[in-house]
Order: sequence, then structure tokens, then C-alpha cells
Amino acid sequence: MSNVQKYGLLAVKAVLTLAFVAAGAAKLIGAEMMVATFEAIGWGQWFRYLTGLIEIGAAVLLWVPGRQAIGAFLLTATMICAVGFHLLVLGPSAVPAAVLGALAALVLVHHRGQITGA
Repeated sequence: MSNVQKYGLLAVKAVLTLAFVAAGAAKLIGAEMMVATFEAIGWGQWFRYLTGLIEIGAAVLLWVPGRQAIGAFLLTATMICAVGFHLLVLGPSAVPAAVLGALAALVLVHHRGQITGA
């Protein structure tokens, strides 16, 4: 891996970590916007707590050797669901979730050897 790729991957992981720790914390502390968003989804506030825990936990896993693929997979899956909820329930603001999902998928592709055992 070249230095550009190495530092680029570190930058992507840092951006994902900042974004998901902030978003997860907002969900866990009950920020008004998050409560309203999950109320609109209609699955109950337990789903907000679960999503916040997944976001923070997965962001931490991005930095744990041998577990980066798990963290990236969880974030990618979470953002696929977020895009779906935005398109079907919440409104047309799916672009941020799509961008974060694409970045998480990039990290997942880089660490795919952890899944395949290669």
C-alpha cells in the first residue's frame, strides 16, 4: 500500500469516526432532532438507542486491529438502512447517509481479507 493510500484510508476512518460518534452520541443523549426522526420512522425510541450504540461501537471497531471489517460492515449496513428510511419515510435528505455509506464500504473493501481469511 502506498503512503497516499495509507493516509487516505486513515483520513476516511477519522471522518467516519467523527461523524458516527457525533451522530451516535446525539441519538443516545436524546437530541430533539434525533427523537423526532425516530418518531417519524415509527418503530419506537428503542431503535434510536440501538442505532446510536451500533454507530459508536462500529466507529470504535474501525480502529481495532482485526475488527475493522466488522465495524465497516456495520456502518455500511446502517447507512443502507438510513438511505432507505430517508427515501421511503423521512424525505429527500439521503445524500449524507449515502456518502457515509460509500466511505464505510471503501473501508470494508480495504479490510475484506479479515472476512475471507486472506
